[in-house]
Order: sequence, then structure tokens, then C-alpha cells
Amino acid sequence: MLVAPGSRELYLWRLDQARHASSWASGIGAEMAGGRWNSRGIKTVYCSADPATAILEVAVHKGFQTLDTMAHVLTCARVLKPERVHRVLPHEVPNPNWLVPGSPGRGQQQYGDLLLAQHPLILIPSAVSRYSWNVLINPLTADGLFEELSQERFALDTRLNPPVN
Repeated sequence: MLVAPGSRELYLWRLDQARHASSWASGIGAEMAGGRWNSRGIKTVYCSADPATAILEVAVHKGFQTLDTMAHVLTCARVLKPERVHRVLPHEVPNPNWLVPGSPGRGQQQYGDLLLAQHPLILIPSAVSRYSWNVLINPLTADGLFEELSQERFALDTRLNPPVN
């Protein structure tokens, strides 16, 4: 569920290395490397609509070992104008394979670039967790549309990184 029943509020969750926590909304990392929904050179902030998905989105790239041994910060923000969020439903994505795990192709990144040029905030299905959602932010056009609520040290449940027997 994206929001509480009967509520129109949408929260953004993001997990970053502690050294990057203060610049979480800059989009610089995705600009430098490109991502699932943006080409290199396009600033994009990747968030999730719930904290568990934010954790999984980072874990799929870095692994639980890194989340257990390197300091991370979990950020929560609230969308101030939910009517400005563009929702992309699974059947609206041109290629269904874009919503499954794997490396993105040029067509997928170009599709995301176009969406980011048209909308400051985009709600889009997660490839990591089939029934979860991510939120893409265009930091160049989303100013004033969200507010940071909290940042806290992240602590991984150590059962996700058990000792080797």
C-alpha cells in the first residue's frame, strides 16, 4: 500500500551511505552513472514509496554485507502536492521486461528521460519487488513539491548477514 487507507499522502524513502545523506535529493549519483530510468547526464533521485523497498533496492546492488558493515542513513520525505505525481501503471510500460530484474537498455532509459522531462515526480513499479513502487524525482523541477521529514541511522537486522559456518 502506498498510503494509509483514505489518505492521499505519499512518502518517499531513500537509503544512502552516511557520507551522501546530506545530498540525497541532488540526483548526482544517477546523473554520473545512469540508472534504470535515466540516461547518464540526467539528474534523477531514486526513492521508494516504503522503507522496505528502499532497503531492497540498495541491497540488490550492494548486498547485505555492505549494509551491515558500512554506515547508511534512511531518509523519509513527504510529497506536498500528490496531484503532481505521475503514476505509471505496469501495463503502460512499453516493454514488460523493463519491470523485471536485469540491466536496463537504452530504450528504457530514454523512456524514463522523457517522463522526467515531463513530470517532476513519477510513481513507477519496482523491478526488485513486484508489488512495490519507486518514486523518481527530477530535482530540477520538483523544488517545493516535497519536504524532508527525517534522517536516521540505518541498522540492518544482522540475520540478513549471518556468519559463515
